[in-house]
Amino acid sequence: MAAQVRAHAPDLDLLNRWQRGFPLVERPFAALGDALDLPCPAVRDRLAALQRAGAVSRVGAVFAPGAGGASTLAAMAVPPERLDAVAAVVSSHPGVNHNYQREHQVNLWFVATGADRSQVERLLQHIERDTGLAVLRLPMLRPYRIDTAFNLRDEGSEHARPTRAAPSQLSPGDWPLAALAEQGLPLVERPYGAWAEQLGCGAGEVLQRLQQWLDGGLLARFGVVVRHHELGFSANAMTVFDVPDDAADRYGDALAHLSGVTLAYRRARAPGWHYNLYCMIHGRDRDAVARRVRETVAAAGLQHTPHAVLFSLRRFKQTGARRFAAHAPVTSESCDAHP
Repeated sequence: MAAQVRAHAPDLDLLNRWQRGFPLVERPFAALGDALDLPCPAVRDRLAALQRAGAVSRVGAVFAPGAGGASTLAAMAVPPERLDAVAAVVSSHPGVNHNYQREHQVNLWFVATGADRSQVERLLQHIERDTGLAVLRLPMLRPYRIDTAFNLRDEGSEHARPTRAAPSQLSPGDWPLAALAEQGLPLVERPYGAWAEQLGCGAGEVLQRLQQWLDGGLLARFGVVVRHHELGFSANAMTVFDVPDDAADRYGDALAHLSGVTLAYRRARAPGWHYNLYCMIHGRDRDAVARRVRETVAAAGLQHTPHAVLFSLRRFKQTGARRFAAHAPVTSESCDAHP
């Protein structure tokens, strides 16, 4: 269980407000300081302290589904006596960025990422060889809501924001900047300038491209990425439904508009796993999450639909996705395709 971080009022103001809409200006921490009535060094110091404490993962990009790279939700039915050992094997792979135990016979759930689908498949095959256990492949077919920005003064995600897949993928010329954006801003006075120096271009071009990605739907948000466990949202339940395929969009859209839903999406079925619609709810304790799940199922009209509620029991690994890590800048030619 993660140690919880006590966030004081000034920290909550900083974290709540800037999980999206982070300033795309040359001195963003000074802009935050002006808004919060704090000196720029104090803002950077607070973010650095929250990162060290584990409450903040990074300040950076959350890419929209389909913007680039590949990923899939995967799951395994692991004998209880082998769970710790198998989870350690799964977590050891850099391409795995989330790994949880959940209450179900299918008890180990993780996200596998890679540069493309073939790389993800090779990772899953490697895990199967190492463990001798089958892996369920559950790729996303359509997102309805993916919103892990949390209202830290209340329960649930920040706003009801339905999600759309990215209209296109990033071009190869964008991958070096994308690698930096998913790693996170350095906590220096002019962080975009630091990225520009690595890329061999100007800070203005970096800012322009980030804004274009936001405007074009390639970025879901750009801002502070918090770690919900450490900030008190230690309970979560994944509710899975077996709905007719031709009704999935209707029900998924209904879930996407309900307060408290952080994730809602349609996924492929798999042999032995007949569920195709998923909904995630986070909260501060199990009872509150269970109550919200019941309310959500009823409000979406899914109470008579076959479903299962899988509470998270243990978190083995949680890191940010690194779909573009292999393309981190190494030369000054990275911006040549964007004059």
